Amino acid sequence: MDEMASVTPDDLACAHEEFFSERANVVAKNAVSSSGIRDAARVPEGVARNALTFDVEVTQGERCNQERSGRCWMFASLNTMRYRVIKKYNLKTFELSQAYPLFWDKLEKSNWFFENVLDTLGEPLDGRLVSYLLADPVGDGGQWDMFRSLVRKYGVVPKEAMPETACSRNTREMDTYLTRYLRGAAKRLRQSAEAGVARGELEEMKKEMMGEVYHLLVTCLGEPPATFEVRLRDKNDKLALSGTFTPAAFFETAVGMNVDDYVSLISAPTADKPFGHAYTVSRLGNVVEDGGVRYLNLPIERLKECAIAQLRDDLPVWFGCDVGQSYLREEGIMDTAALDVDALFGFEVEGCMDRAERLDYGESLMTHAMVLEGVNLDAEGRPTLWKVENSWGAEHGRNGFDTLSDPWFDEYVYQVVVDKKYLTDDERAIYETEEARVLAPWDPMGSLARAR
Repeated sequence: MDEMASVTPDDLACAHEEFFSERANVVAKNAVSSSGIRDAARVPEGVARNALTFDVEVTQGERCNQERSGRCWMFASLNTMRYRVIKKYNLKTFELSQAYPLFWDKLEKSNWFFENVLDTLGEPLDGRLVSYLLADPVGDGGQWDMFRSLVRKYGVVPKEAMPETACSRNTREMDTYLTRYLRGAAKRLRQSAEAGVARGELEEMKKEMMGEVYHLLVTCLGEPPATFEVRLRDKNDKLALSGTFTPAAFFETAVGMNVDDYVSLISAPTADKPFGHAYTVSRLGNVVEDGGVRYLNLPIERLKECAIAQLRDDLPVWFGCDVGQSYLREEGIMDTAALDVDALFGFEVEGCMDRAERLDYGESLMTHAMVLEGVNLDAEGRPTLWKVENSWGAEHGRNGFDTLSDPWFDEYVYQVVVDKKYLTDDERAIYETEEARVLAPWDPMGSLARAR
């Protein structure tokens, strides 16, 4: 036996002696085993710097709650849109239906999945691509571009027009059975193709399958309204908007946002993604006729500059991040200075990789979308602290709000969605005209669509 390849008794004795010879290790052991790593690593001075007062701030309505679902990207998108309704009609609060886009997203993702199945009939079932497509064909996650596609095609409705159901509040059961159906349908399509069934017949089979998907979704979520009545009263209890609307007409009238003006900026400093270029993620999307997603990769400072410019214009900012990192969840604090895990253990754990290395080695990826609604600036105009509206209800954090330190932004924010008017002429030209470089389906820049 090669002793260098094995853990030997001498190795264990040495590790034991080294650990217990240091008083700090024993104190850390007692604290962590009693309270957990993050509570023991909490730095009160770091926490104290996360006050909820901001130099630039937009004021939102009451907090929303995605409950036990992975709809953060929908909630973040709808929260940027409902702000416009609240502001336009001087409302105390307002909510757009989150069950409505959930229905259409599941339907469109199912169709997207079937199209990918038909496109990969020649690929081996156990190959990486088909295995990836089958792993999570209709998960809750998504991207801004995918939400934009839903709004273009289906509009939006007030929450009262399509309220939450048991299956929208907790999507696990619906997703489980829909996924099982889709995998079974994929099996039938592949086996039929292997048996020599013509492409036209396979497409007819897919149409029938989509009818069954619709049946399942209506059973779980109810049928989306084609028209609905609206009565909005302002803060003074005066009728601000009333009438019968279609979802598209309501979006145009009440929200009035040109979604095509808003672009996704990412900041991924890895060798395979040079800054200053457009990117897309292979096979990531939902509405087939709209195509996939499109990003412009820029240094993190440009993402901040564009976000601040939009906040100064009194509009919130959709953003994607790795929310679990250096996060005091109960207090709603994302701050690398609020936790000192490396000091607790006595060696580098959080500090063992930089931003690019964490992406390359699978340690970090986008897991959550939220909304930037404020920022503090130093004397030179540089950001120091950001205000974040989460979608975990008013009981989370501080009345549903989180704070995000600027050093945390540097490490774990990967995407912002802003009006393209904040880009330079060169940046806008690249985003609009450059042929996008294609990233693998499993690239971390597509991970938000797989988040739950």
